[in-house]
Amino acid sequence: MAVVNPNEMFFTAFEPKVANRFIMYVDGIPSYMIKEVGEIKIEQGEIVLNHINTYRKVKGKLRWNDLTMQLFDPITPSGAQAVMEWTRLHHESVTGRDGYSDFYKKDLTLDVLGPVGDIVSEWIIKGALITSADFGDFNWDTENAAQEISLEVQPDYCILNF
Repeated sequence: MAVVNPNEMFFTAFEPKVANRFIMYVDGIPSYMIKEVGEIKIEQGEIVLNHINTYRKVKGKLRWNDLTMQLFDPITPSGAQAVMEWTRLHHESVTGRDGYSDFYKKDLTLDVLGPVGDIVSEWIIKGALITSADFGDFNWDTENAAQEISLEVQPDYCILNF
């Protein structure tokens, strides 16, 4: 007969990770501008094997979904200018030239912090490129709202170090 482990049966105190304790490092964009980072998500594809009157499924390709980021847009240094510097590595609007992927793909680091500022978890986002940038609305009816920039970046893959 199996015996229940007391550690599984009774509550064990733990310290949860908290959503507002993080630092995101992006080359060319100061960390204090990054207000929000969306969830890191994967989708697992499937391959359906069709045999007589039944199906069997096996794993297909894995895809890392787009990552969303919200940035503050300060006057100095300009958040919009920092994003446009990265965007110009993808495509230069004035000349119409595209850049090499070695120039515009960046490795990003997301450090999750503990209560005393220690790094308790670290994601390395490899080969990220901008897929969408929204520089926000300007509206005379808006009061007491900071200007923000919304970014979507597509990573090649991500690594959870710890």
